[in-house]
Amino acid sequence: MKTISLVSGCYNEEENLPELFQRIWAVVARHPEYDWEYIVIDNCSTDSSAEVLQSAAAVEPRLKVIFNVRNFGHIRSPYYAVLQARGDAIICLASDLQDPPEFIENFLPKWEAGWKVVAAIKGESKESPLFFAARRFYYRVIDRLSDVDLLRNFTGFGLYDREVIELMREANDPYPYFRGQISEFGFPVARIPFTQESRKRGFSKNNFYTLFDLAMLGFTNHTKVPLRLASMAGFLMSMLCLGVSLGYLLYKVFNWDSFSLGTAPVVVGLFFIGSVQLFFIGVIGEYIGAIHTKVTKRPLVVEKGRLNF
Repeated sequence: MKTISLVSGCYNEEENLPELFQRIWAVVARHPEYDWEYIVIDNCSTDSSAEVLQSAAAVEPRLKVIFNVRNFGHIRSPYYAVLQARGDAIICLASDLQDPPEFIENFLPKWEAGWKVVAAIKGESKESPLFFAARRFYYRVIDRLSDVDLLRNFTGFGLYDREVIELMREANDPYPYFRGQISEFGFPVARIPFTQESRKRGFSKNNFYTLFDLAMLGFTNHTKVPLRLASMAGFLMSMLCLGVSLGYLLYKVFNWDSFSLGTAPVVVGLFFIGSVQLFFIGVIGEYIGAIHTKVTKRPLVVEKGRLNF
């Protein structure tokens, strides 16, 4: 009998967990041909999520729980849980019910047909239209700049064969860009469109910093275009400044008495060049920060305890 592992990250989802478990086990009951396990990793929740998980695990041995000693972020924690799964196929979904649990039944036939990766592509979303449009724009930009064909509108909700998971384990990345890794491996991907639900209870734990961090992680992992833009911009700026300087010099030579240089062009030029330099120093800093994160080789998470393993 093949084993299917379900994996979810959790942080302050006490209101969503009961319905999540009810819907998950309903799906499991419709597929007795598989052996199932469900791993939930709690990222040091500050509400009663831990108590809800403990109670649920006490009555359902197939529910396995990992408790972190602190909040290790929404990137490292779920990734670590995926590496703990023992299934022949691993299905990742969010614990906030925006990834509909019933949709995982669409993944299984594709996997049985031989697909190593089955991705749920967010064609539509019931979230804020402005926020959804911003996400789509980001995916489009990074896909065009990336060295590989990245999956657009892909949140990580999908199925991954054991072979894919073993490659992730060998990569040993301390701060992985999960979606990018899937594209880097190069397996053909079965894409299934779905409509992402709006959050029913609670509020999103993502903020500007976490979203910006994820966006920069995608850029630094999969494209060198910003660095090359810095080089090209530096060359073009130097040529522009040289041309303007020569123009001022010639105009002053031919109009020595009537033309006053003034300080405004100098001040504007300094501020403009300084802002461009600061921008590209920031870009270079993002790449250096990514390198620093990888070479420090910190553990993905540190566990406080486990249940039902």
